[in-house]
Amino acid sequence: MKKLESSLLNMILTLVGVALVMGGILAWVNHVTEGPIAQQAEQMLADGIKEVMGGEKLTVIANDTIVKEFDGKEYTFIVHHTQDGRKHNLGAAVESTTLGFADNVKVLVGFNPEGEILGYTILQSSETPGLGAKADKWFQEGQKGNIIGKSPASAPLQVKKDGGEIDAITASTITSRAFLKAVNQAYSAYANKEADAQSGASKQVKNS
Repeated sequence: MKKLESSLLNMILTLVGVALVMGGILAWVNHVTEGPIAQQAEQMLADGIKEVMGGEKLTVIANDTIVKEFDGKEYTFIVHHTQDGRKHNLGAAVESTTLGFADNVKVLVGFNPEGEILGYTILQSSETPGLGAKADKWFQEGQKGNIIGKSPASAPLQVKKDGGEIDAITASTITSRAFLKAVNQAYSAYANKEADAQSGASKQVKNS
């Protein structure tokens, strides 16, 4: 019996030792990869801003973090203000996140000074596999759900099923609603004014 206890103790100590070593290795790997991952994310955002603003020759002159409340929940938006080489205002690219069917949908939307949509890209989506990629194309210019050139200024963008004029992604109305809600809320943050109840009743909480 004593021999069995000794073997069990040795097994426990070995497992603990292995766990500590593996934990140390994982921590080291995380530390080593943290920098490159952050740089990659920054580059992806920089490329995204150029894409949604429709041009390579632009400069981000300010990054405002705005917290607004929609339907009793706070959302954080980052507004990247841009200008061209002659220092003319080009508008802004806005990071906006809202809840989709499965998880958060994060989009980057470009607006010109008049509030018209210049472009958009999906930064993050945990929707059903394929839907995120489809949303990245579906609402682009020339596609069935085209939102480019439209403005949520007078009324929020809505799918036809809700009385709007935007074609929802086939068999994915919930994802389409989530996407358009993120766009409408992005405009609200950009324009810094209240949005219609369909996109979420809102009030500004912070602007820095």
